[in-house]
Amino acid sequence: MTRSTPRSIDEYLDQLRAALAGEDPALVQDALYDAEEYLRAELAAHPDRSEADMLELIAGSYGAPDEVAAAYRDTEARVRTALATPARRSSTSPSALRRFFGVFSDVHAWTSLFFMLLALATGIFYFTFAVTGLALSAGLSILIIGLPFFIAFIGLSRVLSLVEGRLIEALTGERMPRRPPHPGVPQGFGARIMAMLRDLRTWTTLGYFVLMLPLGVAYFVVAVVGVTLGAAFILAPLWEGLRALGVALPEGGLQFDTVDPGLLTALDSPGGLALMFVVGVLLLTLLMHLARAVGHLHARIAKTLLVAG
Repeated sequence: MTRSTPRSIDEYLDQLRAALAGEDPALVQDALYDAEEYLRAELAAHPDRSEADMLELIAGSYGAPDEVAAAYRDTEARVRTALATPARRSSTSPSALRRFFGVFSDVHAWTSLFFMLLALATGIFYFTFAVTGLALSAGLSILIIGLPFFIAFIGLSRVLSLVEGRLIEALTGERMPRRPPHPGVPQGFGARIMAMLRDLRTWTTLGYFVLMLPLGVAYFVVAVVGVTLGAAFILAPLWEGLRALGVALPEGGLQFDTVDPGLLTALDSPGGLALMFVVGVLLLTLLMHLARAVGHLHARIAKTLLVAG
């Protein structure tokens, strides 16, 4: 070991955090939770031993901070390798056109598009939860039930943030925590309240819930409008083609009173219909690229606001 043997749990966790410097914050949060949970459980199981003596014994079973950090790095690398999409073997690099349309084979592009559609519902729920919880906490603060309600509200918000992180990881592929930050040493009622108020993550989590409403509305509108326009431009030529072949279809087609008749005539021609089909494909392809970018960007926002620093 290059470091001195830690003499307290806090010193052990500080050394573990330093050994994991530069790693994904979600990985660091999981590693710190596991270590603190194990160390405090061992300390509670042996009340006759001092904290320094227990840490000296645990260093041989659980591992020193540097060893634990190395084990987590190795496990994380193995998991990423196992979950990564196998690269296609090719003697030449894919062309720009293939990369552009290859987005349709990216699973995370599809799941990110689904996330954009789902974000409206989750945004409304999170916003309502945060605003209602804060309002009730402030209104009940003058009553004896106010403090227990506030603790329950913050505790539930942390559970929801963990669930949101797992959803984001499943849909976007961005690494998010599997476990919450450890609550630390059991504290009294008043100390827990003050710790929650001083914890920056309490307020960033609530800020994320409030932010999800405008983001959810924007994501939903972009996704719905993009899918609708793209599908309409693609299906219109097919619809007109079937009608030209004599297939009995309901009357409709390109009927827009505010559009120039000459433009409508051009669009209703074979060349115009082919152009509409190409535009529809391009719109859907651009939407898929946008959805994938939104998924990555939103995952970064969520990691900044929901993951303990």
